[in-house]
Amino acid sequence: MTIREIVESDRGHWVRLREALWPGSLSDHDIETRTYFEKRPKAPIVFVAEVDGRLVGFLELDYRKYAPGCSSSPVPFIEGWYVEPALQGQGIGRALVEAAEAHARAAGHHEIASDAKLENTDGIAAHLALGYEEVERIVCFRRSLGDA
Repeated sequence: MTIREIVESDRGHWVRLREALWPGSLSDHDIETRTYFEKRPKAPIVFVAEVDGRLVGFLELDYRKYAPGCSSSPVPFIEGWYVEPALQGQGIGRALVEAAEAHARAAGHHEIASDAKLENTDGIAAHLALGYEEVERIVCFRRSLGDA
C-alpha cells in the first residue's frame, strides 16, 4: 500500500471514489475534481491510497475557520475519507488519516477535526478507533416559509 498526494492522472479514479462516498453527484464530482487540477489550490490537500497500482481510497483535507471542540483557527478538517468496502479494516483508512495528521502537524497545527453523519455508525467507529473524540451531535431542521 502506498499513501501519496493525488496527481492529475488519478482524477478519474478520484471521481469514482467520491461518487462511492457521496452518491448521486457524479457530474458535480467531475467538475470539482477538474477545477481542483485547473486551479491547483493550496487546499484542499488530497491523499490517495494505492494498492497493487489501483486507487482504493482517498482523504480530502481542507481548513475551516471553526470546528466544534477546537480552540485554534484555521482548523485542519477531514472533509472526505473513503476506502473501498472490500479493503476496509486493513489499515488503509488509518494510513490516510496519519498522512493528513502529519501534514497538519508539519504546517504547525496542534489539532485536527472531522465529522460523520449520525447514521454513519461505521464512520463514527472508525474515528473513535483512531483516537478522535466525539465533541458534538446535531440534528438540523428546515421549514419552507412559503407554506406558512
